[in-house]
Amino acid sequence: MPRGVAIPELSEQLFQAVERLLEREGPSGLSGRAITREAGVATGLLYNHFADLDELLATFILDRARAFVGHVEGLSSRPGTGTVAGNLTEAATAMAPVITLMYNLVISRPSLARRLHELLHGSEMSLLTLEGAFAAYLEAEKREGRIAAGVEAPALAIALVGSVHHLLMTGRLSTMGQVVAAIVDEGGQIPGPARRAQRQPGRPVA
Repeated sequence: MPRGVAIPELSEQLFQAVERLLEREGPSGLSGRAITREAGVATGLLYNHFADLDELLATFILDRARAFVGHVEGLSSRPGTGTVAGNLTEAATAMAPVITLMYNLVISRPSLARRLHELLHGSEMSLLTLEGAFAAYLEAEKREGRIAAGVEAPALAIALVGSVHHLLMTGRLSTMGQVVAAIVDEGGQIPGPARRAQRQPGRPVA
């Protein structure tokens, strides 16, 4: 197998080792030898399937980012259930590990930014993917009558992603629910009584 094409099972084994080391020792604890020792594989295996440590770490970040986007896309099954702000807060809170991980790794290894950019350039993943997933959910809630019809879902999704990123970078994750609720309300969430009236034909919306 040519270098740069990793065996899926080996990749996940190495990725899990990276996660454990990051949690236990932080970015400074990452080295090819430390990762392979933690994974229980020979050091040479890492370099047989990844060009270098930066490629492994960039691929790891991209893989975990894909998993998060998949979680956000799972909101497609939730329109009409719970609350709009609650569903968004739950999904947005799941961003914390991915964004914090990416930020800490790139800050600790400046060379990683270039490699990550290269991988993202040839990938379907980007912040636009994330915004699109949130926007799709908001559009579905518009169809349910829980978001005002005139709301621009893509614009609301941009505000949501940007605000969540800011909260994570400033260490104010505990305020996530309040901020998300404010964004949704400002963006045009229909209040409870009006929503109920809207769902009943023949009754004016308050």
